[in-house]
Amino acid sequence: MTTVQAIEAAVEQLAPEQRAQFRAWFDAFDAREWDQQMDQDVGAGRLDWLADEALADLSAGRCTDR
Repeated sequence: MTTVQAIEAAVEQLAPEQRAQFRAWFDAFDAREWDQQMDQDVGAGRLDWLADEALADLSAGRCTDR
């Protein structure tokens, strides 16, 4: 049995209230990882092309206030 399979089996054994607590914890954990990855990507310039594209659209008049 792999670690993932063991975790899945353990989660299946949780009572509904415990699963809700686990789900809330995992959602927060996953969000922190996402935020860290975004911070790393922004810091490394991997998302600069998005800003460049948005600024080009703005300059070309392809943006609205809505």
